[in-house]
Amino acid sequence: MSPAPTRADTLAHLHDDPSQLDPVAWNALLDAQAAPTPFMRHEYLLALHASGSAVPQTGWVNQLLCLRRGDELVGACALYLKSHSYGEYVFDWAWADAYQRHGLRYYPKLLSAVPFTPVPGSRLLARDAASRRLLLRSLQQICTHSGLSSAHLLFMDDADRQAAADEGWMLRQTVQFHWLNREPAGYADFDEFLSSLQRDKRKKIAQERRRVAEAGVQFTVHAGEQIDSELWDFFHHCYTLTYAAHHSTPYLTRDFFIRMQQTMARHWVMFVAHRDGRRVACSLLAIDPDRRHAYGRYWGCTEYVPCLHFEACYYQPLSWCIAQGYARFEGGAQGEHKMARGLLPVLTHSAHWLSHAGFADAVARHLEREGTGIEAYVDELRERNPFRAEPAP
Repeated sequence: MSPAPTRADTLAHLHDDPSQLDPVAWNALLDAQAAPTPFMRHEYLLALHASGSAVPQTGWVNQLLCLRRGDELVGACALYLKSHSYGEYVFDWAWADAYQRHGLRYYPKLLSAVPFTPVPGSRLLARDAASRRLLLRSLQQICTHSGLSSAHLLFMDDADRQAAADEGWMLRQTVQFHWLNREPAGYADFDEFLSSLQRDKRKKIAQERRRVAEAGVQFTVHAGEQIDSELWDFFHHCYTLTYAAHHSTPYLTRDFFIRMQQTMARHWVMFVAHRDGRRVACSLLAIDPDRRHAYGRYWGCTEYVPCLHFEACYYQPLSWCIAQGYARFEGGAQGEHKMARGLLPVLTHSAHWLSHAGFADAVARHLEREGTGIEAYVDELRERNPFRAEPAP
C-alpha cells in the first residue's frame, strides 16, 4: 500500500450540524464530482437534521468531515456515528452479532451514507485524488482515536471505490434494478417502450394497467412548485400508512417534507391517484433535472386497488421519464419483480474498514464468498432479460 497523501496546509474539521457549513461551497464541491445526486446536497442533509429525522435521538449523530486549504473546501464527507444499522440497506447485522458474541462492541460505528436513501453516488467529495485518499485516511483515524469498531461507505461511485480499494478497504457488492432509456434516441412513448419487451411481459403489464383503469383510477402529475402543502399533507399521510402496514415507524418527519417543499421543490414529482372524486394513493419521485436521472422513493394508499402499486410506482413514473427525456430511473433497493417491468440488475458498491484485525480477516473471507455468489446471481438475472432480442444485422 502506498503512503498516505499528506498536505501540511490541509486542515480537517468535524461538524455536528450541517448549518455550520457553507452551503454554496458544499454544493459546488458536490457538483464537481463524477456522480452527484440531490440527496447529497446541503439542503437535503440539513433537512434530515433540522427536521429531527436523522439526529442523535434516532441513532444518527452528524460528524460532517471537511478538509480545507485556507478558505477553500477541498474535501468533504457526510458522516454519522451510528448506534444501530437501520436505514442503511447494506446489511451488517451479522457482523454486529458476531462482535457481541465475542464480548466486543460493534456500535457506535462510523458511516458515510445518505440516511434512509439507497441511491448510488459520490460519497467522498474531493477536489483531487490526493484529497479523496486523505478523506479515507481521516475516517480510519477517527475510528482509531475514538475507539470505534469500523467505518463504512455505502452506495459509492467508481472513484470512491477505486480509492477505497487502493487504501486496502474491503469491498462489497449488492444488487439494484434500474431502468435505462434507449440510446441514442430515447423511446417515443410508453407504448414504444412496452413494444421492446418480450410478449409475456407486455401482456402482463397491459393486464395490470387495465385492472387499474377498470377500477376507475386516474392519475394527476405534479412537479416542483405544483406540489402544494395540501398535496404534501396527503402524501405524508400515505407514506405513514405504508409503514403502518409493515408494523414499523416512518423515518422521515412531516417537517422534512416541508423543508423539501421550501428548499428543493425542483427535485420532486408526485403522482396522485384519484377514484370517484377522491385521492386514494400517491407516489413520490425524486429527480435530478440537470442530469436527467429519476429515483423512485415512496408511496402509499388509503384504499386497496389491485395492481395500483405497480401503476403508481413504475408505469406512471416510467411514462413521465420517457416523456421528459430522462436517461435513468432507479427503482430503489432490491426487488426482482422489477425486471418484469423493464428494470435491469446493476451492481452497487460499498467499502468497509474494521479496526479489529481478526474480525477484518473473517469479514474479508466472507465478502469474497459473498461476492462470488452475487456475481453468479447477476449472471442468472441477466439470462432472464425481459427485452426482446434485437434482430441480427
